[in-house]
Amino acid sequence: MGNLITITIFMGLGAFFVFFNMTVGALVRPKLPNADKALAYECGELPIGQSWVQFDLRFYIVALVFLVFDVEIAMFYPWATIFQEYKLPALVTMLTFFAVLMVGYVYLWRFGYLEWVRSSVTTSLAAREATSVSSEKLSVLARRDPEQVAKTVNL
Repeated sequence: MGNLITITIFMGLGAFFVFFNMTVGALVRPKLPNADKALAYECGELPIGQSWVQFDLRFYIVALVFLVFDVEIAMFYPWATIFQEYKLPALVTMLTFFAVLMVGYVYLWRFGYLEWVRSSVTTSLAAREATSVSSEKLSVLARRDPEQVAKTVNL
């Protein structure tokens, strides 16, 4: 019961600290509105067009791959600190860990996730899988727009 009270007080003080500082900041900071402050800033480029665009998934894949390998590589430091004490067991453990990393790396390399511009064969196969259209849908679509059916089938 004592831990629950301590946690509740800690969370309450943390919430108070956040809201108090936000309120003081809102009251104290200068309010100088102008059109430039309302613009979205992206690397010094002026915003052009809609902000709701399809984002290329390759950016997410690169970020996730970086995150996974970065976190995994960070595990080498604790291993290096105990290597002198536990020589052979530490070496076997790290080689096993490194082998798992390499299996993931080879998988990503094999399926082209490490290439920024993927080959046309991989891209067309992925596009066909993503746009698998049943014959019923094609027949309904053919009555409405035959040109679209030709584009969908030929990819």
